[in-house]
Amino acid sequence: MHRSVNGQPMCGRFSLTASPEEVQELLDLVEIEAFPPRYNIAPTQPVLMIIADPPVEQGSNLPGRKSMLVRWGLIPSWVKDPKDFPLLINARAETAAQKSSFRAAMRHRRTLIPASGFYEWKRDGNKKLQAYWIRPKDGGLVVFAGLMETWHSKDGSEIDTGAVLTTASNETIGNIHHRMPVVIRREDFSDWLNCREVEPREVQHLLQPAAPDLFEAVPVSPLVNKVANTGPEIQEPEGAHDQAEPSQPGSHKPDGDQMSLL
Repeated sequence: MHRSVNGQPMCGRFSLTASPEEVQELLDLVEIEAFPPRYNIAPTQPVLMIIADPPVEQGSNLPGRKSMLVRWGLIPSWVKDPKDFPLLINARAETAAQKSSFRAAMRHRRTLIPASGFYEWKRDGNKKLQAYWIRPKDGGLVVFAGLMETWHSKDGSEIDTGAVLTTASNETIGNIHHRMPVVIRREDFSDWLNCREVEPREVQHLLQPAAPDLFEAVPVSPLVNKVANTGPEIQEPEGAHDQAEPSQPGSHKPDGDQMSLL
């Protein structure tokens, strides 16, 4: 299971369909491994995260950053058995620095998560859930605030795990859901990633709702509800696939078409 508010999922699905080169340019990475377009990223699946890292070359004008794949669903280092612990896909930005599950990550392992947009669901009274594809109005990428923890099992193996920070929704998203991912602006990337010199209290002001004009919300068909649906058709406006069989969001079992860490 994963944590939710009032029984509704928070940021539980998102997409990254930009090319590796676009991600590399936006995040000022020296290098990046190739990855396929992903239209329906779900919890327990790999998420591309960017962390601070010393520059590869002396005198490089690029900041020291590297990309890595992290299992979506943070496991604090002190957890003995993940089977007995909730799947923490989100962390509330207002309280993450004080919560035992996220406190160490906020101080030492803040990350950036590139995304093409995210999905949210709205229930209209007793009617079925309506899915929305929430994307930047002008296209391109956004970058979410993330946290990372490396969990060590008894057999000595390690799993890099992570969560997306959320905050109160802005005016655009508020009528769909009361929470949204925290978006970090490009000019704030370095401060957010600089865990060596910048404490959580010094970046708390970055954890605010995105500007109201950043996103647009597009109603889409129930195809997105099923994790097994991983193609671009899930982002087409509602009505494009009227024959699709609806299903409820919340099934997070990785399928054969998605990347897998486990």
